[in-house]
Amino acid sequence: MPKLGANTGNAGKGRPKGSVNKTTKAVRELVVDALHDVGGKDWLIQLAKDDPKTFSGLIGRVIPLQVDANVKSTVTTKEQRDAAVAAFIRSNS
Repeated sequence: MPKLGANTGNAGKGRPKGSVNKTTKAVRELVVDALHDVGGKDWLIQLAKDDPKTFSGLIGRVIPLQVDANVKSTVTTKEQRDAAVAAFIRSNS
């Protein structure tokens, strides 16, 4: 039996790839607002001095979100992969 309702043409499409969940976006905005309220950059500097473990954990959560990588690979066999790794090591030594 086909699905009934106004949204039958969009069934199964979901959110576009890479789009941010509305709740996640709202929470991030609240966190940024709170950071500004407690002193922003100055507060983060003081946190780094007073509690480097917590600051490092924060950095570990933020930095991966900023990575934008586009990796293309044509290596298909073990021999090709080994040759590519060896060439990379030679070029960086």
